[in-house]
Amino acid sequence: MQDQDTRTTHFGFQTVAEEDKAGMVHGVFTRVASRYDLMNDLMSAGVHRLWKDAMMDWLAPRAGQRLLDVAGGTGDIAFRFLGRAPEARATVLDMTESMLIEGRKRAEAENLSDRLDWVVGDAMALPFADSTFDVYTISFGIRNVTRIPDALSEAFRVLKPGGRIMVLEFSQLPNPGLQWAYDKYSFNVIPALGQIVAGDRDSYQYLVESIRKFPDQESFAAMIRRAGFDQVKYRNLTMGVAALHSGWKI
Repeated sequence: MQDQDTRTTHFGFQTVAEEDKAGMVHGVFTRVASRYDLMNDLMSAGVHRLWKDAMMDWLAPRAGQRLLDVAGGTGDIAFRFLGRAPEARATVLDMTESMLIEGRKRAEAENLSDRLDWVVGDAMALPFADSTFDVYTISFGIRNVTRIPDALSEAFRVLKPGGRIMVLEFSQLPNPGLQWAYDKYSFNVIPALGQIVAGDRDSYQYLVESIRKFPDQESFAAMIRRAGFDQVKYRNLTMGVAALHSGWKI
């Protein structure tokens, strides 16, 4: 008989024990690591690159800042940040070592290794001291966290006073007709593409289901405020297919 005290969460549309989700997510990203960047380009027709550039435009990196990029595996955000901020440093944290390995290869190719640190770790229990970083980013990773409020609290803890959080994540389209069309594309095209390109339909089925389970823009903004952040705002990208959320530790 199942322990009545066992807490559950969602893994896509499945209900699973909280203690099991991290391992299941780890399995997904271990399987897709080698084709992760290619699949991002194919799934979004390259638009994810514009979203990440928009993230940097709003973030406006400054010289000498310290960035923590959580769930940053292959380094997309960290590389962009360092490209705009002379003498800055970035730490990329991810729970999946194979994703970090892919990121390290890119860093070596782009001669950025001396400004980057790579850490295997958990967004809900960051292995860093209080008030360490100027900027915390997480891009398409927060929806995979077992307990999102815990991750946001950890973000608040490791940021310095005056530090900033910025989250880029898939979101909800405000127009029901457009949302219906997007869902049709997501559920019919992306898993099939995952099977063809990465030989893994199930992982991409999970990814599209996890998008539908993530809170809408206003609900997620409220979660950021509850974690202690001020001046919380968001911007929709591509009509709300994705959204950027920003907040400050005052």
